[in-house]
Amino acid sequence: MRILLWHVHGSWTTAFVQGPHTYVVPVTPDRGPDGLGRARTFDWPDSVVEVPPERLRDEDIDLVVLQRPHELPLVDEWLGRRPPLVYLEHNAPDGAVPDTRHPAADLPGVTLVHVTHFNRLMWDAGSTPTTVIEHGIVDPGHLWTGELPRAAVVVNEPVRRGRTVGTDLLPGFAQAAPLDVFGMRTQGLAGHLGLPDERCRSHELVQRELHTAMARRRLYLHPVRWTSLGLSLLEAMHLGMPVVALATTEVTEAVPPGAGVVSNRIDVLQDAVRDFLADPPHARTVGEGARAAALARYGLTRFLDDWERLLKEVAR
Repeated sequence: MRILLWHVHGSWTTAFVQGPHTYVVPVTPDRGPDGLGRARTFDWPDSVVEVPPERLRDEDIDLVVLQRPHELPLVDEWLGRRPPLVYLEHNAPDGAVPDTRHPAADLPGVTLVHVTHFNRLMWDAGSTPTTVIEHGIVDPGHLWTGELPRAAVVVNEPVRRGRTVGTDLLPGFAQAAPLDVFGMRTQGLAGHLGLPDERCRSHELVQRELHTAMARRRLYLHPVRWTSLGLSLLEAMHLGMPVVALATTEVTEAVPPGAGVVSNRIDVLQDAVRDFLADPPHARTVGEGARAAALARYGLTRFLDDWERLLKEVAR
């Protein structure tokens, strides 16, 4: 099968393109948002091929995976036809939740796929058929050493995204443990929060370096209030890191008892951070539980099998 999709979400796409198909990604001369082409900071197989928009009409495309509202007009313009369509929604709704209408609501000929059951519950999809295919992760391996008594946080653009990703909560957590915040546009975060640099360091790394760096920290802290289930949380669990997380969106499903501490009480989470810092063997044991839970629910094989069933059904 030849599947057209745009390069929108690097981490998710890295798992998706491990399947048995050919994946066509548009590429434009400026490698802008609608033509980013192959990933440069993720390892993608050779089955991901770049095709410029002006050549797409001549390509055999069996199915399109949409991820943004404006991509359907691009399909009409660039392909001149509509192959079977799947709309993959990565995010939880915003706006007037729980009445937020999905862009694919009541859209004929589209199957809507959510990445969490929480998202499916919260989006209003109208009459559009919906399903859930939970995340899958390319296992980075059990890399946790926890040798650095610090908490790792992964978030992109924490200053701009503010309360949504829990940036305002970081000073409180920095009292419990020094933080290492990984992600795009994290530079200057300590100054923005009024924290000494030692209590809140910023790092912007490519994925293969990120996993090794995260795994050297004692624990993973997930302060996010409102996003879809973060892949960074699942990656941390795969690494064997104990997790301390807000009990929001899908987190309570992803982090079962024994894999970390999940609560909406900040004092409980701060105490958990201190406990993991003070007790490395306990951190190791909980981290092993996190890895086992992540492999059981968010492994790559289950993810690809779920997608394979859906793709065959939609393309039939």
